[in-house]
Amino acid sequence: MTQGAGATVLVVEDEDALAETYARWLDDEYTVRTAYTGEEALETVDESVDIALLDRRLPGLSGGEVLEAIRERGLDCRVAMLTAVDPDFDIFEMPFDDYAVKPVLREKLNELVERLQLLATYDSQARESFALASKVGVLEEEKTRAELETSEEYAEARARLAELDEDIADTLETFDTEEFADAYRTLTREE
Repeated sequence: MTQGAGATVLVVEDEDALAETYARWLDDEYTVRTAYTGEEALETVDESVDIALLDRRLPGLSGGEVLEAIRERGLDCRVAMLTAVDPDFDIFEMPFDDYAVKPVLREKLNELVERLQLLATYDSQARESFALASKVGVLEEEKTRAELETSEEYAEARARLAELDEDIADTLETFDTEEFADAYRTLTREE
């Protein structure tokens, strides 16, 4: 994973103007590639891509299918779904790291990419916890309390997140500084 200005971000968005806007917002700090279809994304993504921002609705292959292909290829990039599709409980089955519902403003896009870049520096347990916290958080923003309370997937995710948080809390106690704890709180958006 490349850090800082050398990191490569792949923006996969079928709306040309929006893809170009995202690229322009990011290109001061990152190397940015764009793809406008799922097929083009798979032609463009390789081991040099550090972060992929995927729209769920793409012509041809969907963002979910692109995500599956990225994971099947074993590419070690962090992936965020950046989409107008309101999340549903099916997101628990999708192996992405973060989820943002459009419209996304410049500041939020930059924060998203920074979080994903920081996330790449941590172990698989911290990455799993962050991805799960992101999914739970976005569903809590988008779903009613009644919908959440009747979802078995949501209950299982909350239970797993509690397990992971307990394990990570034990790990945090072994650090002499607050640096790791602060970074983890940033990743999981805790205040």
